[in-house]
Amino acid sequence: MPLFQLSKTELAEIATASFESLGYKEREDLQRLLRERIEIIVPDGFVVAEEFADWDESKRRIDLLVLDRNANLVIVELKRTEDGGHSELQALRYAAMISTITFDQVVEAHRNFLARLGISEDPQTRILKFLAWNEPDDDRFGQDVRVVLASADFSKELTTTVLWLNDQGLDIRCVRMRPYAHDGKVILDVQQLLPLPETQEYQVRVREKLSSEKSARQGQTERQRRNLAFWAGLLKKAGERSTLHQSISPSKDNWATVSSRGLGMSYVLARGGGRVELYINRTSQAENKSIYDELYLQRAQIEAEFGDTLNWERLDGKLSSRVFSVVPSTGTEEEEGTWDQLQTDLIDHMLKLEAVLGSRIQKYRDGENVVVRQDEHA
Repeated sequence: MPLFQLSKTELAEIATASFESLGYKEREDLQRLLRERIEIIVPDGFVVAEEFADWDESKRRIDLLVLDRNANLVIVELKRTEDGGHSELQALRYAAMISTITFDQVVEAHRNFLARLGISEDPQTRILKFLAWNEPDDDRFGQDVRVVLASADFSKELTTTVLWLNDQGLDIRCVRMRPYAHDGKVILDVQQLLPLPETQEYQVRVREKLSSEKSARQGQTERQRRNLAFWAGLLKKAGERSTLHQSISPSKDNWATVSSRGLGMSYVLARGGGRVELYINRTSQAENKSIYDELYLQRAQIEAEFGDTLNWERLDGKLSSRVFSVVPSTGTEEEEGTWDQLQTDLIDHMLKLEAVLGSRIQKYRDGENVVVRQDEHA
């Protein structure tokens, strides 16, 4: 649809132009300007890197690599052409290439990006602040990859391909950026063409329903299957050495917890191994912090009894607090041959943690009231 200048006497059509005729280059101009105003095409987006190409044996580069508020990666491909070129195929290749990227790799990419711009801020701090996270969370990071194609216009071939790919569960958006020359100025009309904003929420619900039905037919995901198998083996071994976790069953989650009055002793699987922790998660934040502070005052004695340093996280501003010990692994969660040693190590650490903390929190497990001290901080 054309743009018109409205006056009392007429509607005068404003002629369209092309980026090329107006002297705008793809990388030097459009990419640079959108990098500074990424919300124009990616609402609530955060630019991580520009001209990203952190893979071997390839000279291909992602124009802009962006994070959204859900910690998903967004590939932005820009074209100044009238048909979008073959940007959808290009973006799909990029999506596959970055689908396994880790939080640490994104931090490093952002570090390089900031250095090129002469910005001295800490990249991890910037990313965590944008995501509103207190710490990195690999289990929540980069669970999906989205694509935004931005061009002066799109061919029917490209839009047909995008529609089909979105029906298969992908998230690809086409944003048209059409320039107009008027009274010595350049006006940019930005419109999301696909999916139509009016139908986007409905289409998302339809895709989620279809995806849910497909997952139900296919059964458990591979990760869920591994979690069930891992916890089954661990809980069987743990039951031979302690009654602490005998009341729970293997789950599909990456944790296994036995909890009493909001005090959970948890096994957690994480990238590179796992951890054992006391998770203080009562309904009262004040009680949680008071229990934590009481333990923290005994930190030196507790760690001496445990035989190693522990990680102490009060998590100010959050409901819960936790104390944990990291248990590294020589393999990955996919390498089932390494599970036996990791399970044994986790159980060893859990028994030690329960030995040093269990007696100190037993009174609260038994129902004793927590004395809340407002002036007590770790």
